Amino acid sequence: MAQKEAKARIKINELLKEAGWKFFDNAEGKANIVLENNVKITESHIGTLGENFETTKDGFIDFLLLDKKGFPFIVLEAKSEDKHALAGKEQARKYAQSQHCRFIILSNGNSHYFWDLQRGNPQPITKFPSPDSFESYSKFAPNPRNLMREVVDRDYIVSTQKPDYKSDPSWISESTRGQFVQNNGLRFLREYQLKAVRSIQDNVKKGKDRFLFEMATGTGKTLVSAAVIKLFLRTGNARRVLFLVDRLELENQAKKAFNILLKNDYQTAVYKENRDDWRKAEIVVSTIQSFMSKNKYKRVFSPDDFDLVISDEAHRSIGGNSRAVFEYFIGYKLGLTATPKDYLKNFDPENQNTPREWERRVLMDTYKTFGCENGVPTYRYSLLDGVKEGFLINPVVVDARTDITAQMLSDEGYAVLMPTEEDESEEVEETFIKKDFEKSFFSDDTNRVFCETFLKNALRDPISDEIGKGIVFCVSQNHATKITQLLNEIADKMFQGKYQSDFAVQVTSWIQDAQQFAMNFSNNNLSGSANFIESYKTGKTRICVTVGMMTTGYDCPDILNLALMRPVFSPTDFIQIKGRGTRKHDFSDQISDMAWKKNVGSKQKEQFKLFDFFANCEYFEEDFNYNEVLHLPKIKSGSGAGAVGTDTGGGAGITYDAYESKRADALNAIRETHIGPEGMRVDRMYFQKFEEQIKKDGFAVEKAEAGDMEAIIKHIEDNIFDKPEEFFNLEKLRKSLSIDRRVTLREIVEVIFGLKGYFKSKDEMLDEEFDKFDSRYMPDEKQFTPAKNFFMTYVLDHDFRMQVDDGNFAYIMGSHAGGEFLRSLTIELRNKIIEYIKDYVSFNQFT
Repeated sequence: MAQKEAKARIKINELLKEAGWKFFDNAEGKANIVLENNVKITESHIGTLGENFETTKDGFIDFLLLDKKGFPFIVLEAKSEDKHALAGKEQARKYAQSQHCRFIILSNGNSHYFWDLQRGNPQPITKFPSPDSFESYSKFAPNPRNLMREVVDRDYIVSTQKPDYKSDPSWISESTRGQFVQNNGLRFLREYQLKAVRSIQDNVKKGKDRFLFEMATGTGKTLVSAAVIKLFLRTGNARRVLFLVDRLELENQAKKAFNILLKNDYQTAVYKENRDDWRKAEIVVSTIQSFMSKNKYKRVFSPDDFDLVISDEAHRSIGGNSRAVFEYFIGYKLGLTATPKDYLKNFDPENQNTPREWERRVLMDTYKTFGCENGVPTYRYSLLDGVKEGFLINPVVVDARTDITAQMLSDEGYAVLMPTEEDESEEVEETFIKKDFEKSFFSDDTNRVFCETFLKNALRDPISDEIGKGIVFCVSQNHATKITQLLNEIADKMFQGKYQSDFAVQVTSWIQDAQQFAMNFSNNNLSGSANFIESYKTGKTRICVTVGMMTTGYDCPDILNLALMRPVFSPTDFIQIKGRGTRKHDFSDQISDMAWKKNVGSKQKEQFKLFDFFANCEYFEEDFNYNEVLHLPKIKSGSGAGAVGTDTGGGAGITYDAYESKRADALNAIRETHIGPEGMRVDRMYFQKFEEQIKKDGFAVEKAEAGDMEAIIKHIEDNIFDKPEEFFNLEKLRKSLSIDRRVTLREIVEVIFGLKGYFKSKDEMLDEEFDKFDSRYMPDEKQFTPAKNFFMTYVLDHDFRMQVDDGNFAYIMGSHAGGEFLRSLTIELRNKIIEYIKDYVSFNQFT
């Protein structure tokens, strides 16, 4: 115990020095110094102390940090490495109160928390803030009471957009009010949006500082975000706000929205466009990738630069190692997601290695990150709520299957005879299923049927009678290229000479200016205006063909047609794709001729079609009512299509009047299945049983509440492992978890009791270890990539590590892949990496 406590103190000493703090022994004067075990606390101060001082009523503060004037500023409570940093929370609070300190740091040398006693709960941090950043932060005095008392009504945003709107004659007159609102782009909050904003006020009153909004696509999350931002800035509870997105197109979309809604009071800047003067803006918008690149967030920003961080599509933008960016900044946190946790209500928890399990893990961790461990968000407004109240639209699902895809969706799959590699005269039967489409199985005829079916049955624009705007989602960029060409060929036959290959446009990362194409499509000027009706604004391009670029947060309310020409295996992606069409829209708003507009009247979007060519809806929405099932054009003769059987795997197939099968069914193979790393079903239940037993163990629960992980580990090793009933042991637990590294018993205990959200992969752990090194030594940007590569290779590659340790650099430079980045490293940085790894990184966990 003493050894682990000493190691923690050594690490804390180093971290404080790296952050710019000076220790009493070698400091000149009293400014920004650290007193270690130098401040005695007696019973007259606070009474009997915590667990480190059971035998005495007196004690010493572990570390007391002083401000520039030499007054007590920050209490740092140190715990040994085997205890959770938060275990010293209440003890540190008493110390801080005795010294009249507002700030606390809790650390065990590996994990750290910053606690502003005026702002709620301890926040995880990745490095200790510098004296200057603390001085700056201390001048900021938030007042949660102001936030709680702020009156938020329907016109909360409008009062910023047009403060004098109530006195405008066009508003006063009911006959012109609607046009006045439209002409000025005024955005009044709906009732459910008001409830969302007020839920934050209610939760701040309860002492919460993390919030999660689960709101369906199309319900105005950006508008709600603007109201929340105004709430924090206006009441003095934030000086600056960071709005994180996960895609480039969403960056400009967010900036545009915030300018429309808040520019009269607050300035918005996109970080990458304002690298030198972003501090002038109250709202900074950035992709998470910009901040993660070479760990820029730690090099450019201080932990206190943003007092409110909002993560759009939180399950994506803070997933995996992106979470480090989110957690780096102290202050309030708000997550936005359109993906409800309840979509996994039918998930089988015993099946631990499916796409749904990964989604479940990420979502559960997202809810925990925002203080919603019980799975209940701060505020929820679902698609069903939006449809019921008339704000959103449910799709008309068009389940369309070709002869080939019907078989690919069945349990049997689509079987073909293929020549063997050894002898082309010999043939072997190969079976393809839906995930093979456009990967190992290709069919131009199937793609043509998809496109013909889509265009023949697509909804039409209610004003121009053109094919309504739509988005097609493909398997790959190659597939998107094929589909774009086919759509343009078919459109040229349907509408001769009208579009000149502008009918469909590919929008993927291969295409230059793809981000701009997506924005132009939303603004109805992609490929220019159609100009088929001069006073009706709609883009010439009717269909965008993509893979994944337009799935998340893309705002184009006049979409009438969506097509899934690909199977979807991620529930999150499916919900996002479906959400592209759920927004309501009045097409008459695009008419500029007022007389004609008045004559036409309102042309509301009443439905949209979701063309589903791979039974995705049936897969994810088992109780969904299909409103339309099409009979597809027959596939040309000679295509080699087999018979359509009963489609038990993907729902009912489509019956064809004149389909003749020339193939006889017969058993032709018996296959032995070798159980892979995921194990059998009973293996996957092994960890679940162990978890249940530990959670019912009174001793383990008691020690978990006290933060004593070492006692739990010893208890498990002595009293639970290798007992006759279940024969639990560490190796079997590791096998059942199927993690690509050696999970420790401590990690298992921490996950069971919720101290960690899930078991991190080898790559995630390595990234985390390098991140700690980077926080300490901050190599310059030119050295960042070779330093990271060297770090990773030294940990993972035993041969490389031996050659480096033996000084065989000539061998490495000449024959090892690591030679390139080793050559780019300075000797000083290389030695720091080696020393750090040997001191702090356990090779065993990466075996």
